[in-house]
Amino acid sequence: MLHLIPDQNRRKKVSTEWPERFQQLAEQAQHPLLKDFYSEGCVAPDTALDQVPFVAMDFETTGLNPQKNGIVSIGLVPFTLQRIYCGQSRHWILDPGKPLRAESVVIHGITHSDIDEAPDLSKVLPQLLQALKGRIVVVHHRGIEQPFLNAALKARLGEGLMFPVVDTMELEARLHRHHPLSWIARLIGRKPVSIRLADSRTRYNLPFYTPHHALTDALASAELLQAQVADRFKASDPISLIWH
Repeated sequence: MLHLIPDQNRRKKVSTEWPERFQQLAEQAQHPLLKDFYSEGCVAPDTALDQVPFVAMDFETTGLNPQKNGIVSIGLVPFTLQRIYCGQSRHWILDPGKPLRAESVVIHGITHSDIDEAPDLSKVLPQLLQALKGRIVVVHHRGIEQPFLNAALKARLGEGLMFPVVDTMELEARLHRHHPLSWIARLIGRKPVSIRLADSRTRYNLPFYTPHHALTDALASAELLQAQVADRFKASDPISLIWH
């Protein structure tokens, strides 16, 4: 078992931040939905990984810029290290409030006819926040879900949303991108190890799932985290080792 040891000073700062930050945000939030979300609190940084309630989340979007593009679909899958709760999973097709771009339609397959009668995010927001409450969000590349949800809530509620995440892509990067390729490796054409979701799953002998469906990708991320922890961490390790 390879036990990864992150920068201790950085982790100490993050470890003490989230529970206290949630208390502050609960006091500062103006919208009832956000106040209720933060009031649920956040698990303590020393909580063992096998005691943490997780929820895997994935978005499909109209593009990659959260300020210019919108959320087309959301997939949620609650889980722990011991079990995935597929019966409690959720999937929404949404009106992104932005034009669908041909390039994104080719990727996720959601068309104009699919969103003709789809709700705005504001309609499903109570259910979404309820599903996230008290859980640690798991994503594969936090550069999408966090900023997109934050921007979407600012546009609709006048307030953004902050929450800790575990990024399964970052966990792969710790192992496979820790050192840059040598000049010899670059010279002979060697490429960095892929840390894309499907390629990462392959390294743990997880089955192939068709990508770019929010619910399927959320399930894929949940299974990937379970495999990563089993392979490289201990169940008793604190959540502070892997959250952001």
